[in-house]
Amino acid sequence: MNIAVEHIATDQPPDEAKARDLDYGWQSGNQVELLENGEAYFPRVFDAMRAAQREILLETFILFEDKVGHELQGILIEAAQRGVKVVVSLDGFGCGELSAVFLAALADAGVMVQMFDPASKTLGIRTNWFRRLHRKIVVVDAEVAFIGGINFSADHLGDFGPEAKQDYSVQVTGPAVADLHHFALAQSGRQVRTRRGWRRRQQRPSPWATDSGEGLVRLIYRDNLQHRDDIEEAYIYALSQAKKRAVIANAYFFPGYRLLREIRNAARRGVQVQLIMQGQPDVLLAKLAARMLYDYLLKDGVVIHEYCQRPLHGKVALVDDDWSTVGSSNLDPLSLALNLEANVLIRDRAFNQQLYDSLETLSKNHCQVIPAKHKPRLWLWRLTVGFLVFHVMRHFPALTGWLPAHKPRLKPFESQAHD
Repeated sequence: MNIAVEHIATDQPPDEAKARDLDYGWQSGNQVELLENGEAYFPRVFDAMRAAQREILLETFILFEDKVGHELQGILIEAAQRGVKVVVSLDGFGCGELSAVFLAALADAGVMVQMFDPASKTLGIRTNWFRRLHRKIVVVDAEVAFIGGINFSADHLGDFGPEAKQDYSVQVTGPAVADLHHFALAQSGRQVRTRRGWRRRQQRPSPWATDSGEGLVRLIYRDNLQHRDDIEEAYIYALSQAKKRAVIANAYFFPGYRLLREIRNAARRGVQVQLIMQGQPDVLLAKLAARMLYDYLLKDGVVIHEYCQRPLHGKVALVDDDWSTVGSSNLDPLSLALNLEANVLIRDRAFNQQLYDSLETLSKNHCQVIPAKHKPRLWLWRLTVGFLVFHVMRHFPALTGWLPAHKPRLKPFESQAHD
């Protein structure tokens, strides 16, 4: 059996790439619902796909051939067979272990499968480590959208065991779905038609909406063109406006100095700043890197919790009573300087309270508080190593910037099966 999966390559002409480089403004009148973990997320997404009549657009970093992946595969095949246009965009690193049989079943049913930056192994090791397609977006019939940090894998379900991930996504309905739909179409390389109600924004919208109305949603994303810093800037601006509280729950926390300074400055002026980090990490380096920043933040009143029940995979934050963000972007060099990411900003009091209640339950019942006078064992050695690692990580994006940036281009799709 041979299968040629449509590839997103790295040599897109600059003018074509810029044509997809869009700013999306704030949209009012949306309904946003928090979906916590796979138990809430998968049934909602799968039900929407089963009810699809025209189109399913899916982007994900990870798709595994487990019970979740096989259920998704069956739903997509059934949708394609009844005439729904199905486009699936997968990351070549996160989905690099998918079998040709699994992909061929999708392709043969009419699903348009795309792989971002696929690379064969060299001496048994994958080499496509950097600049990943890390977004997790689903749009169904341009009427309902899902965005967040949850991949299509069984390790987002509690019955997976101690390594099951704690994570968040949102379901969006309303005018903002048009922007998510337009973005997903453009990034997948499909022809995009300008629709009534959508327009290209000539000036970049503020990360903080002018009015604090209900149901305000804005899509923001990170690419390697004109939107390299949009997600980081949104965090920085929101923290600079904070007056009451700020809660950040992030799996991989090692931001640059500007964001660290804004977190510290918010705490200094009396904002209740709380960080929720990994206590049981799926990547040990993530925990070590985050702990190197603790002293800098603790001394100015930032409260740090480590979630210890299972690996934290969330990428969410809230400021005051009505600003929130949910998406795929961690606060580390990979997400902030290399990967392709997408978040939504939300101005809505009910959603903000829902997210706050969820994170408050997490911090009170399943976290340990890092004491303000935190001084770990072998602290001098850790300080020395921390200094070196901090500066290596600080310059890491610039060093990897020498690598070719991904400028997506689609190659012709082919799928052939031989007996």
